[in-house]
Amino acid sequence: MTKILSFILFLMVSTGATAQVIQVIGIVDKKTKEYSVAPNQKGEYRVFGYQFAGDATKKMICFSTHDTDVRGNSSNCPLGAYYDTDRMRPGDKIYYLGNYGTFGKMSYVSGAGVKTIFYLPKKSFVIK
Repeated sequence: MTKILSFILFLMVSTGATAQVIQVIGIVDKKTKEYSVAPNQKGEYRVFGYQFAGDATKKMICFSTHDTDVRGNSSNCPLGAYYDTDRMRPGDKIYYLGNYGTFGKMSYVSGAGVKTIFYLPKKSFVIK
């Protein structure tokens, strides 16, 4: 029995089946379609928004509880790295545009009105 469990564990590790589990950290308001990440959530998290609907594409934005991710923007995300949406630049907003496969299509709108599309894993947010 131990050999079988060891073999299954080996297969999971070698095939990448132990990928990072994404927890729900964001909420999309059903009426306004505005996306938000609340401050002071329980547990640690790290969620990236991508240039295209795939996690192998360029990381555009990061929401994380890890100081190394947020301070200095270690992943070089063009839209920035934040603990929560309250810490984004004044006037900046994120809007949900719809589903795109296993991702949600989002629009980052700067205070100056510049719009940038990015994609968040659907597992990282709920619509309420």
